[in-house]
Amino acid sequence: MRLYILIFCVILSAACTDAGNTNSAVINKTNPTNMANKTSASLPVYTYEIVNTYKHDPRAFTQGLVYHNGFLYESTGQYGSSTLRKVELETGKVLQQHKLSRDYFAEGITILDDKIYQLSWQEFTGFVYNLNDFSLVKEFKYPGEGWGLADDGKHLIMSDGTHVIRFLDPESFQTVRTLVVLDENGKPLMNLNELEYIKGEIWANIWHSEEIGKPNHIARIDPQTGKLLGWLDLNGISPRDVEKSRENTLNGIAYDEATDRIFVTGKNWQNLFEIRIKPKG
Repeated sequence: MRLYILIFCVILSAACTDAGNTNSAVINKTNPTNMANKTSASLPVYTYEIVNTYKHDPRAFTQGLVYHNGFLYESTGQYGSSTLRKVELETGKVLQQHKLSRDYFAEGITILDDKIYQLSWQEFTGFVYNLNDFSLVKEFKYPGEGWGLADDGKHLIMSDGTHVIRFLDPESFQTVRTLVVLDENGKPLMNLNELEYIKGEIWANIWHSEEIGKPNHIARIDPQTGKLLGWLDLNGISPRDVEKSRENTLNGIAYDEATDRIFVTGKNWQNLFEIRIKPKG
């Protein structure tokens, strides 16, 4: 009889332990998901409406875009096709152009103190041009790749395809400080690409953001902390262009501070859009 009682107790104990383990497994699997959903839900997501549509050169593999004194300035990439351009907004006509050597793949640009700064992709070399005639003032070097470029009126702000943003002195080109950008789940937000400084925020295109479930999304970043402030959802803004090629992604942001206008375009897109931002939903 004692043997039967002992066997019964062992079986009952094992059943209770299994039940406890099962409940524990359920808790462990569901809690992170719930936490992630709460984190994601707390991050603002914005959408857009198109205010104006302008022509854009479909041969322009857009890597950088700036609005300055009534004109667009654009950096286009690809070896053998890289350029710096001054473009008429209303018509998309290229008014002025400088072609880079075939050895360079142009990337982001910004304008600071009447100078144009332009990066190259894997050549560790940047260029400084005179704003008026695109004459080369000097070259500068930096470690790693060059992707996006912007400025806050004092420093150059540079991305290199990782989750790190660098602030550079525009004279010495030394790194003044860095920002680490994490997504809403606390993971590195990689592939930060073309940048623009808008109303005290850094806006960053994410190269192939569809791979993180956010096609044609722009990240809004706190320039002091690197904290992700929200997302701008531009999915579907130019569907015909995006369907042409995997690389025809959103990759141009320009801001007209004087009239508070935002312009966006993409690589080889046939249109450039003036958009108005509004809360999603």
